[in-house]
Amino acid sequence: MRENQPILRFETIPGLTLFDTAKRDDFLHRNTRLAYHLDNGSGSARKFACISMAEKREQRRDFAPTLTQLLNHPLAALAYVPRDVAIFAAGAVAGAVAKTVTAPLDRVKLLMQTQGVRVGQESAKKSIGLIEAIVSIGKDDGIKGYWKGNLPQVIRVVPYSAVQLFAYETYKKLFTGKDGELSVLGRLAAGACAGMTSTFITYPLDVLRLRLAVEPGYRKMSEVALTMLREEGFGSFYYGLVPSLIGIAPYIAVNFCIFDLVKRALPEKYRQKTQASLLTAVVSAAAATLTCYPLDTVRRQMQMRGTPYKSVMDAIPGIIERDGVGGLYRGFVPNALKNLPNSSIRLTTFDIVKRLIAASEKQFEKMVDENRQKAKQETDVEQSS
Repeated sequence: MRENQPILRFETIPGLTLFDTAKRDDFLHRNTRLAYHLDNGSGSARKFACISMAEKREQRRDFAPTLTQLLNHPLAALAYVPRDVAIFAAGAVAGAVAKTVTAPLDRVKLLMQTQGVRVGQESAKKSIGLIEAIVSIGKDDGIKGYWKGNLPQVIRVVPYSAVQLFAYETYKKLFTGKDGELSVLGRLAAGACAGMTSTFITYPLDVLRLRLAVEPGYRKMSEVALTMLREEGFGSFYYGLVPSLIGIAPYIAVNFCIFDLVKRALPEKYRQKTQASLLTAVVSAAAATLTCYPLDTVRRQMQMRGTPYKSVMDAIPGIIERDGVGGLYRGFVPNALKNLPNSSIRLTTFDIVKRLIAASEKQFEKMVDENRQKAKQETDVEQSS
């Protein structure tokens, strides 16, 4: 007999009393009986069993796959990684890859957004176009210039994705109604709060990325950080935070909400398809970007050294007066081109990893069941001998 045995706990059920119990190794549904008594005094005993079992981790390890089994089915080894850790790692890798692939478009967007502040008020009318920005970066910094400032952005993506993921799940539970349903407003609120939480925590890295990307003379992120501390103080790491929070809240809210609602509206047979997820992500990202991009432009211009803007209400009319309404959407095309593949890469990576995780867990449990059955057969043989 194995030393560790399952533990059965009997609890009182109103109107039922324990009549007798099954002996060890007996089938409960054949041998356990509970007596029930009605208000008129009549009653009877019937065969009945209700079990709730939770296998202890120590017991599960007794039947864990052997090294030979894992070598034959290496995917099952992924099941040893906690699911949350696996999802966290997948999100971090997906975000880093997406940011690196789309870094050139992001650099072009930043250059176009901040042109007015960088060249001075006198020549602010001389905006820079998409082609001109692309040529300018290659001419001034070479091929590597298109990825200038990408390292702090990649570093920022890891905690940003993690915080946003867990915050969104937490806020969804918080805003779920008493009926267990999450309303449209609840989804919007959860997305907005998650976006603001992740932005506040990782905002200093975003400022460092911007300074490194658009200000000449800097080579290292540490050099930018020390210069900012020395010349502008700690508060400079949070320049433009308010418009950032105002901008990211509706962006994440709209993005997440549209994605969830469109996915739910799709026929069941299409919901699990990668193509449907990709298309849904593109639609939600495009709608969110079009809606919230002006606030992103305001945020970028407020982050710049020597910016004339002190508040969002000061920046919006100032930009419109100087550059017209189109100034609020300067850099929109490269930003949109960046967001579409960015969302696609992240979503595709998540889908692949989730399928791998599910497959590994299924394979792992299959081997555990095989080992458990084998152990039971060995025990039965020992008892019969």
